[in-house]
Amino acid sequence: MFSLQTIFGHGKQFYDLLDQAAAAAHDSTKALHAMLREPTRTHSLDAFKLARQREREASDKISQALVDSFITPIEREDIEALGSALYRIPKQVERFADRYALAQHRLEGIDFAPRAAMLEQAAGVVVEMVKELPKLRLEPMKALSDRLRVLEAEADRLILELYRDIYSGRLEATEMFLLKEFFEILEKAIDRCREAGVVAYEIALKNS
Repeated sequence: MFSLQTIFGHGKQFYDLLDQAAAAAHDSTKALHAMLREPTRTHSLDAFKLARQREREASDKISQALVDSFITPIEREDIEALGSALYRIPKQVERFADRYALAQHRLEGIDFAPRAAMLEQAAGVVVEMVKELPKLRLEPMKALSDRLRVLEAEADRLILELYRDIYSGRLEATEMFLLKEFFEILEKAIDRCREAGVVAYEIALKNS
């Protein structure tokens, strides 16, 4: 028979890895916000690559731990789903950063920073939700989920304003295509945060 200490020990392992994955995702959004606050500078992509590397390492460790561990603190499918959702955040952020570094000279006058700030805040809420997860308390998780929903709605509103620039008629077709691509990537990054938050909240709902 397994002791409670054994169960909690395995639980800490998984929760620590999920914390690491969430922190890496948050760091990638911080790096993006910093990049977009200073659009005239030439920025290194090292911070994004490091965040993705940390995320991959955490994801690989989660996958291996699921294979090696007989006992998990919550259902294996839930751990895998949350790990996968967290993995997608820095992946989407790095996609934006890579393209922005190449097309920066063609994006003068377009201020992405306020939207990047919302993305950073959303990723920060996801970090809080993952940290809260071991306690499996429904009320705090619901409050965080509600905060994330509000941030997503505000980010959608800000991105809609950017779309007005696209359809204003003052842009060339190539410029319209380029801006639309960047808006969609940024919007998807925010959606990835929301998806991770939904998974975390559903885990709390199921186990509380």
